[in-house]
Amino acid sequence: MAPELGTSEFLTGLAFGLALAMPVGPIGLLCIRRSLEDGFAVGFATGLGAAAADAGYGAIAAFGLTAVSAFLLAWQGPLALVGGGLLLWLGLASWRSRPATAAATAGRARRPLAAFAQTAVLTAGNPQTVLTFAALVGGLGVGIGAGGAAWGRAGALVAGVFLGSAGWWLVLAGGVAGVLRGRLGETRILWINRIAGLVVAGFGLAAIARGLGFV
Repeated sequence: MAPELGTSEFLTGLAFGLALAMPVGPIGLLCIRRSLEDGFAVGFATGLGAAAADAGYGAIAAFGLTAVSAFLLAWQGPLALVGGGLLLWLGLASWRSRPATAAATAGRARRPLAAFAQTAVLTAGNPQTVLTFAALVGGLGVGIGAGGAAWGRAGALVAGVFLGSAGWWLVLAGGVAGVLRGRLGETRILWINRIAGLVVAGFGLAAIARGLGFV
């Protein structure tokens, strides 16, 4: 890829997407838990939903969609409430979850689309991510207003963000499902479910408090 086609922006986006995905938060905990219990496909789809939402926010910033950005930021309180409620529900479901039998696991392995949609909605519930991307875009000087070539640079940045984030979820889900899943007994998986449920519910309460303006 020639420099004018956005190699630098792609590599920056790749690193940025990786940096967004790596910190352990509610999505990371859900990815780990689902990789352990439901297998690689559901675990990876869980992370891929977050990668798609991150790339979407990156596109809003990179392509100068200020109306969309302003709308999302104006509605960040209600979005935080919706996301917090979903996190609470997922945390409760994780607490109540029991290690699955082989037959049940095989049935649940057909749910990657639902897992993808859930985490895409959760990640989209934090529109302040747009501000983070706007700062990155401004620092790089990427934007469609700079001329036709900037379309390619903005697209390269967004593609890099998606692939960087998706690459992390691929490694995490693959490692957990391939290495740990067969080595943990039912009791350990049960407690992992409960601890993950408590932490995810805590993130949900924090999101609700943010949505209500308490923090």
